[in-house]
Amino acid sequence: MFTALRAALSAPPPASTPPRWVYVPYDQLTTEIGPAAAGPAEVGLVLVENPAKAARRPYHRQKLALLLASQRHFAVEAREKGYAVRIFVGGSRDRDLGDGISEVPSSGSTGDILAAVVRVLGPLTVMTPAERELRKELRALREDGSLRYVPHVGWLSTAEDFDAIPEPWRMDAFYRGLRRRTGILMEKGKPVGGKFSFDAENRKSWRGDPPAPTPPRFEVDAITAEVGALIERQYAHHPGRLDLGAIPASSADVERLWNFALTECLPRFGPYEDAMTVRSSTLFHSRISAVLNLHRVLPARVVQDALEAPLPLASKEGFVRQILGWREFVRHVHERTDGFRDQAPVADLAGNGDWPASSKESDHVDARRGYGGALPSALGAVAPLPPAYWGAESGLACLDRVVRDVWDEGWSHHITRLMVLSNLSTLLGSSPRALTDWFWIAYIDAYDWVVEPNVLGMGTYAVGDRMTTKPYVSGAAYINKMSDYCRHCAFDPKSTCPVTPLYWRFLDQHRETLASNPRLAIPLASARDRAPETKARDRAIFETVTHGLSRGQRLRPDDFAAPLPLDVGESSDA
Repeated sequence: MFTALRAALSAPPPASTPPRWVYVPYDQLTTEIGPAAAGPAEVGLVLVENPAKAARRPYHRQKLALLLASQRHFAVEAREKGYAVRIFVGGSRDRDLGDGISEVPSSGSTGDILAAVVRVLGPLTVMTPAERELRKELRALREDGSLRYVPHVGWLSTAEDFDAIPEPWRMDAFYRGLRRRTGILMEKGKPVGGKFSFDAENRKSWRGDPPAPTPPRFEVDAITAEVGALIERQYAHHPGRLDLGAIPASSADVERLWNFALTECLPRFGPYEDAMTVRSSTLFHSRISAVLNLHRVLPARVVQDALEAPLPLASKEGFVRQILGWREFVRHVHERTDGFRDQAPVADLAGNGDWPASSKESDHVDARRGYGGALPSALGAVAPLPPAYWGAESGLACLDRVVRDVWDEGWSHHITRLMVLSNLSTLLGSSPRALTDWFWIAYIDAYDWVVEPNVLGMGTYAVGDRMTTKPYVSGAAYINKMSDYCRHCAFDPKSTCPVTPLYWRFLDQHRETLASNPRLAIPLASARDRAPETKARDRAIFETVTHGLSRGQRLRPDDFAAPLPLDVGESSDA
């Protein structure tokens, strides 16, 4: 199980035992910042592999492989820098596996594993974990002094930056304040180019030119291959395609990926950041979110590199806004609201995103009690997530293509997440919690601090206007404008696509709740003026669609007896 890793760690150990030990969580894989930056003469590094955490939800196999391969390569790289490295694996017994790898008994909590480590190595230090779920597991160790927290210096903003904006919180206000404080893209107190955001200009559809770059592939070395074998052996029942050549596991791989993003993607990122196509899941997106969230490449570094690169201003600002703006904003929202537990009841069990698993598969997943998430639903959505999100063909080319990409790669870019996956789930009345857990399971870059604000807050409007100004919903017009999905669909976006009646039915159903929202005044007025018989047909189409999709059936134009209403009045600007 650890043959390749042990061989890589078997170089002569450091001459002396380090005076203190640092616990390095799976998403802090760096020695450039935090207590690990004190150097190998001062600190040793403790890493944990917790099989029970991997079994808590049916995580995409690519996600599990990325995490394990990245952590094991980091361990080897730290050892090559002279650090003493100890790896502790949760298991059923206490035994030394050799070359600094030990198995320790665990009931499933990372806190249990570290409690055993403390008994051997003494108190540990850690940068405050980003994940609420991990902080929960470590709470007892922190409270009894076994684990000392120090500030997480990987973030680019402070609690004071967030306190400077009022609630309801808005990312643009937070971003403007952070730009002013840091001086990033500022000149004499004014934003470079005269505007803080070029988002309104970054909405071009893509028709094939300029060509979309092809993401790099990476050598599958012995360590990554060993991780792949572990995934196939222990997590074969988990969903998703395992593609080891797509994993940037080593620091050299991560450098290659970032260089690809900086030189091949970001120069054209801005104008096409909202575009979608069947020809490329990436287009001009950097694809660095997964390694960024593991700190294999640091947020401060990618921002600085982008600022120094010869990029068009709209692309430069658009990328900086994603890192300095939205990424920082959502982590503050998550921490401040305790994952929205301050406004909603909490599920008991860890959610599985309505995974349609067989009993044999589900027996392998340990949905631990006490690990459930908040259950806000401002619009009252409670329906199960359709099997189409797990690969059953829906007949809607947009949904089927994006879902296929996600289960192939564990990734898709932000507009497919927002305006296809979240949009359709919202129009169908699916549970926001189920969709959130689905994202958490399916995406290689998803952790609670990222996924809960993005899906509960923005994607589904489940927390109302607390952090976004409106529900991000649309009919077929937006999808047709920003993608080529409709060209590959049995439905015509202007006459037969059921997404548009779903949109009008959504507005009509929630008209009282949304009536005071100024950003929806025009579409709500258009929805109000639709003829009674048209509204009735919208509702009938909703029933037909939800009935079919809930049973895993493929929708066909013949399912609807008459042409569907045109999307007159629908805004194509999401």
